Amino acid sequence: MRPIEPVAVQAQLDQFVGTELYLHLETTRGAYTEGTYGAFARNVRVRFRRARIAGDGPFRVGLELDGGWVVAEGLTDWEVDAQGRLLLAGHDGEGRLTVAFELSREPFPL
Repeated sequence: MRPIEPVAVQAQLDQFVGTELYLHLETTRGAYTEGTYGAFARNVRVRFRRARIAGDGPFRVGLELDGGWVVAEGLTDWEVDAQGRLLLAGHDGEGRLTVAFELSREPFPL
């Protein structure tokens, strides 16, 4: 993974507008709290009308769905892998993963 380049990430997001995708969204300790809380969603089917990346780093990404929004904050790194999946991650100051936000045309392995 490499540091987020907002223009490049926005271009990748724009390619997915209107397409049925699979979302993986995960937070771990430290993403929003110092406690032991987290969230995990895998292979959630989404189709979004609009996507935006914002911030000066760490970044946030939002997907506008028909019924609302999905947003991830604290994103620092990204890549498009060999399968064409957009992988975004947030790492804390010690390099630990705090948030993952991933989009794929195919389901993620379980």
